[in-house]
Amino acid sequence: MKILVIEDNLELAQNITEYLQREGYVCELADSHAKAVNKLGAFAYDCVVLDIMLPDGNGLDILRFVKNEKIKSCVLIISAKNSLDDKVIGLELGADDYLTKPFHLPELNARLKALYRRKYIQGDKEIFFNEIHINMDTMETLVNKQLLELTRKEYALLVYFLTNKNRVLTRQSIAEHLWGDYADNLLNFDFVYQHVKNLRKKIIQAGGKDYIETVYGLGYKFNANRG
Repeated sequence: MKILVIEDNLELAQNITEYLQREGYVCELADSHAKAVNKLGAFAYDCVVLDIMLPDGNGLDILRFVKNEKIKSCVLIISAKNSLDDKVIGLELGADDYLTKPFHLPELNARLKALYRRKYIQGDKEIFFNEIHINMDTMETLVNKQLLELTRKEYALLVYFLTNKNRVLTRQSIAEHLWGDYADNLLNFDFVYQHVKNLRKKIIQAGGKDYIETVYGLGYKFNANRG
C-alpha cells in the first residue's frame, strides 16, 4: 500500500512513516499544504494521512482538492482538534475516517488496512481470485493452497495487479507504487521487469496460470480472463 503522510510535526511524521514502512507500506511525506497538493497532483496514493493544522494552509482545503480533482485515495484525518464540528466537517467533505491525536500507531495501521479493504476489496480481509488466495493481515499468499515465498515488493506488486485486473499498468506507475519518491531518482525502470518476472515465475511454479501479460511499449496487465 502506498501512503502519503501530510504532517508538519517532523517528529510525529517520522514516527508514522518509519512505523508504516516497517509494516510493509511505501510512505511519502509532505510537511506543508503546498507540497501536499503538488504530490497529490503528480502521483497516485492508496491512502492519505492528513493533518488539519498545517503551517501554510488548512488540511480541509487539501481534502476539498482531493474530492474536486476526483482523486481516488482514501483519506484519514489526524488532528489534535477534538471538537465534533471538525469531525463532522471533515467527514462531510469526504474523509473516510478521523483519528484524534495522540493515537497509537498500531491503531493507525489497523484503520488504514480497514480503509484499504473497504475501498479496494469490498471490506474483505482476504483476496480470492481463482487459485490465488491472499491474506491481507498476515501478508501470506497461497496458489493452489501452496504458500508462496514472496518478497515484500513481490507481494505488493501482486496486490496491485489484483486490485487493477485487466488494466494496463505502466512501468512508471508500478515503480512509483513500489518505491514512492525513490522512483524519481532511478535512471530507468528495468528493475520492474525483474520483479514482474520473479512474481510470474513463482505463481507458475506453484501451478498457477500465467495471468501477467507484457504490453510492449507500455507496461504490464493482469489478464483476469485467462483460463
